[in-house]
Amino acid sequence: MGHGGNVIDELVTDHREVEELFGKIEGLPPGHKDRKMYADQATMELVRHSVAEEEYLYPAVREYLPNGNAVADKEIDDHSRAEQLMKDLESCDAEDREFDRLIGMLMNEIRSHVADEEENLFPMLREACSPEALNELGDKVRQAKKMAPTRPHPSAPDKPPMNKLLAPGAGMVDRLRDALTGRGKSE
Repeated sequence: MGHGGNVIDELVTDHREVEELFGKIEGLPPGHKDRKMYADQATMELVRHSVAEEEYLYPAVREYLPNGNAVADKEIDDHSRAEQLMKDLESCDAEDREFDRLIGMLMNEIRSHVADEEENLFPMLREACSPEALNELGDKVRQAKKMAPTRPHPSAPDKPPMNKLLAPGAGMVDRLRDALTGRGKSE
């Protein structure tokens, strides 16, 4: 969480970290308790990543790309589907049959979203924005991830200005809950 560099480098590094967690989940047998821990870690990273994209990346997409509104709306729709899957997954234990179905759907959704961003959105953004603008966006995204929620909130606003106002408070509550429950930590 917070790697440095321009916004594209920052987000691609996040993508790789989540894919690594997915690989750990896939490498364990169904029902193994660590699958839940890795799913929680992936959810924490994905929520922070998504919130930061919705606060800063997608407004920049709207501003800099000729078809920016349509692109940003599609990306936010992808986030909404993934966030609902993460919310549903939150109440499942690794032994639960529903866990396997939901984590499989989440991994497919995220992998498709990542491929779309990396193959389409990021090249368009790199072409449309100056290196300085991309670096500035990278700084804003890193700051947003520090304050962002760590749990899915499907009904929370996903566009500025309301998302920027509410995310830090939800993030503080989520981090406190995570600390008290040990969520995302090995036993």
